[in-house]
Amino acid sequence: MQATLAELASLVGGQIIGDGSLVIFGAATLHDAGPDQITLVDQAEKDHLLENCRAAAVVVPRDFVPEGLPAIQVDDVHQAFAAIVRHFYPPRQGRRIGISPLASVSPTATISEDVDLHPFATIGDKVTIGKGSTIHSGARIMAGAQIGSDTTIFPNAVLYENTIVGSRCIIHAGAVLGAYGFGYALADGRHVLSAQLGNVVLEDDVEVGAGSTIDRGTYGPTSIGEGTKIDDSVMIAHNCRIGRHNMLCSQVGIAGSTTTGDYVVMAGQVGVRDHVYIGDHAVLGAMAGVTNDVPKGSRMIGIPATPERDQKIKQAALSKLPEMRRQFKKIQRALETMSQATTPQDPLPLKAEKTPSEDDMDRRRAVA
Repeated sequence: MQATLAELASLVGGQIIGDGSLVIFGAATLHDAGPDQITLVDQAEKDHLLENCRAAAVVVPRDFVPEGLPAIQVDDVHQAFAAIVRHFYPPRQGRRIGISPLASVSPTATISEDVDLHPFATIGDKVTIGKGSTIHSGARIMAGAQIGSDTTIFPNAVLYENTIVGSRCIIHAGAVLGAYGFGYALADGRHVLSAQLGNVVLEDDVEVGAGSTIDRGTYGPTSIGEGTKIDDSVMIAHNCRIGRHNMLCSQVGIAGSTTTGDYVVMAGQVGVRDHVYIGDHAVLGAMAGVTNDVPKGSRMIGIPATPERDQKIKQAALSKLPEMRRQFKKIQRALETMSQATTPQDPLPLKAEKTPSEDDMDRRRAVA
């Protein structure tokens, strides 16, 4: 597939700099682009990256004119480049297969029209699946689960009984929704599993990454709000209530009965203790350890997590500790020297008088 620079500019609503008749045969990032491909630079400050670039042309912001390289100026570089990539490499459109004879489907399940059930998918009793949804091979949907329309469940994902998934959701491979919560009581020297009578509820447009787990509630639901996106290898414990449009990055771990507001962001490896509340629009930096409630709009980092400004002040102070230690030792030595200089010297001992002998005493008497 090929296109001229002018055709690509028209595709993305951009402004051409250079020869619009230049023929482009593909799109790639800066390090990978060849002499017949187009690439991107998303900030004018990165113009130095073009020095060793082999690309034929580049997509740039409106205010950037690259030197010596044909370009397309656009308002949103990443959106435009994504459209160009899709032009050259259109997504594969899997054909609709309907219900495979190799899928295991309970006779009590309700399957809407245009649903694809791939070979070896397992659909349990009284499951309902909405129009246009796709269940891939190896996925297991257990009894009483409900799946909305246009939802995709990738291979080997598991939905435990009574899990509810909204419309236009994406459940990636190996994700597990509705497993037992990690709650135990100590009785007679043994750990006894708490009640596991709840379920998991995902609202519309939620995405759950590969290998992520969401545990069921004890009595009610563990819920994930509309539009929330969950990365790979994230763990959400029982009774949590995650708000709308949250972004939970890889390896986040959230303990039981935690609640978040809307538009919360948790960077990689954030850990959140149980029974805390995280307010709307809060941002938790990578590896933050959250031990208390987080006010809305806060930016928190560190272990334990504290406001970003406070943590940066602490880190700045810590970075100065080696120099402060050297200064302290220098002051300590100076004080010791001053102390020695001001300590009074011991007085010289008085000369002891000689005790007169018997001969001396005789001579003194004779003289007298």
